[in-house]
Amino acid sequence: QRPSLRVLTVALLLGLAACSPSGEWREMRPSSTGLVARFPCKPDAHARRLPLAGQTVELTLHACQHDGATYALAAADVGDPRQVAPALAALLEATQANLRAASAASAPAQVPGMTPGPGALRVGLQGRLPDGAPVAAVTAVFSHGTRVLQATVMGRPEGHADVQTFLDGLRVQP
Repeated sequence: QRPSLRVLTVALLLGLAACSPSGEWREMRPSSTGLVARFPCKPDAHARRLPLAGQTVELTLHACQHDGATYALAAADVGDPRQVAPALAALLEATQANLRAASAASAPAQVPGMTPGPGALRVGLQGRLPDGAPVAAVTAVFSHGTRVLQATVMGRPEGHADVQTFLDGLRVQP
């Protein structure tokens, strides 16, 4: 016996809803990042000087929370092309250490307009928050010139539609 068209339509709509991003996505041009980004919420901006790969840089962070996940975009100018790869590695190491993530699955990061390089990676992490709660995160580190960038979604597993929408919404401004 064949299922009715109505049952198939409802199942298809439920499947599409499970794969589509939630929230009201908006395109933004966060200052100091040199990027166009899409966020599901309005990010707050914070800047502070901190050590990164042996030098002190001003790191700007744009972040917001939506539906149990944190969406963040960090940017810093390291000023010297030779410092880009060590800075990208340091950003990843800091994220892994902060989440106490033991292992990571990675692939090359692909952001339109980025400067290609071996340090540009997209990494899926499984770790723990400071309170011990388990957490999933996906982070991408990449550069444009001497500017190093990190886009992170924490609280969503890789493959979740919102993670893909956030990362696919990144591009270097022309």
